[in-house]
Order: sequence, then C-alpha cells, then structure tokens
Amino acid sequence: MTASRAMPQDQADGLRRLFAPVATRHLPVVSNPHMAFGGVMLERICTALANLGRHTLVVDAGERSPQPRELAALGLAECVEPLSTEVSYLAARGLPLRFVDHRGSTGAFLQAVADAAPQADVILVHAPAGDLCRLFAHAEPGRCAHPLVLSDERPASVTHAYAAMKLLTQRAGLAVHDLLLSAAAGSRRAERIAQQLGRCADDFLGAAVRECLRVDPATHAHEAPTAALQRWAAELARPAAPPAHAAQAADPPPLAGGWPAAGAMAYRHMAATRAMN
Repeated sequence: MTASRAMPQDQADGLRRLFAPVATRHLPVVSNPHMAFGGVMLERICTALANLGRHTLVVDAGERSPQPRELAALGLAECVEPLSTEVSYLAARGLPLRFVDHRGSTGAFLQAVADAAPQADVILVHAPAGDLCRLFAHAEPGRCAHPLVLSDERPASVTHAYAAMKLLTQRAGLAVHDLLLSAAAGSRRAERIAQQLGRCADDFLGAAVRECLRVDPATHAHEAPTAALQRWAAELARPAAPPAHAAQAADPPPLAGGWPAAGAMAYRHMAATRAMN
C-alpha cells in the first residue's frame, strides 16, 4: 500500500505551479565597497545575459547604491526602471529589511521583486554579504545561482571578498562561490589572488571557489564578453528545473541585436564610481 500524497493547503497554488512558466533565476552578487568599477562588472554580466536573450533585473542594494524611491512603500512595480529591452533597474539600498520575518529571513522580498518585474528572467541582487544571507539562506533549490563575489587587485578589496565568503558559508550555508575579478586581461597578480582566495576558502572555511572570472574594466561596453564570462552566463541562464509535473518550457530565442545603447545602462552607482576615478 503506497502512502497517499499530502494535498496542498492552497489548491490555487497547486494550479499556479502546474501551469507556471520556467522559474526566474536569482543571482546573488556580493557588493564590495573597496573596489573600483563595480558597476562595470554588473554591466558586463548584463551584457552576457542579453546576448542570450535574457532580461535582467538589477536589484541594487549595495552599500553605495541609491536609496529606494518613496513609492516603494506602496509597491515595487512603480519603482522598477526599464533601462533597455534587456535590463531593468531597482534602487534598493536597505529595502530587503522591510520584508524580514520572524526567522530573520528576507526571502519574501525576492517574491515581491519577481511580482514587480514579471518580465525578468534573471534577478541580479547586488547587496552586502549579510543581506544576501538573510535573502538566500532559505532559497528554493534550483532557483538560486552560486553567489558571485566581486573583487579587484587591491588588498582591502580582496580582504572584503574573503570576509564575504566566510559570512555566506558560516551563516547561510552557501559554501560554493564564483569569483569575478576586475583586472587587466594579462594580470598575473589577479591569477595569484584567485588562487589565494580559493586555497583560503578550502583550507579555512571548507568552501569552494567554483569558477574564477576576470573582466578588464577598460573594456568598452559594446565589446563582446570574454568566452569564459559568456559560458558562465549561459549556465546561469539555463532554466531552473520546474516541478516534476510541470511541462518543460522552451528557451526563448536569442535576440538579434547586441547590447543596447550605452546610455541605457546609466546605473546610478556606476556613474558615481566612474566619476571618482
């Protein structure tokens, strides 16, 4: 005699799951206030995803990111700014904490963001490691990509990146990370930094740096991403597995055009970063 399957408490929720499209992917990106050109790194990620026909919502909640608009108190949909056909932007510094529950989780913020931007295939959450722990410690399996840690070659930036990996591992159980370094293409120092962070993560945290990527901040926005970054984006863009009883949805065809006009990517924090440099 087989055990009967428990009926869902919300029958409408079961129907939504049955006929739902492929789930939106979540990409946690650790903000790093000690690095220059952090906005350029986000721009290059969006470029690679746009090449695959994916629409990215950038949820900008970093230490230097803009405050959310006052309308956020009424709903997030009015605060989402379309920057192009492939990218939307939400200023969100401090916003996730408004959704904290009794467990200390702010995971409800992710659903609120998804509801506010149903066109998004990827929700990129740029935030400090502590905020990402509260957001993704109880994330739905398959929806969340490995956290992406940002750094450049300066010691303070590298130290911050390691501290972020430690926090994500010990507080949220997110022990597999990807690393994106802002460095010149031929930098040997960047290679040593990547190896050092990987060894320290393994030796002292029991964590792993799965993928190490590099972006030259001097690269023009219209240039194609590196092969490594494009391959990483393709893996990220691969649809999360739907429920077993749901039909598999086909990937949307890639866009014919490339990256949108440079003016469309006017990230507030990126402009500020470039002004300081």
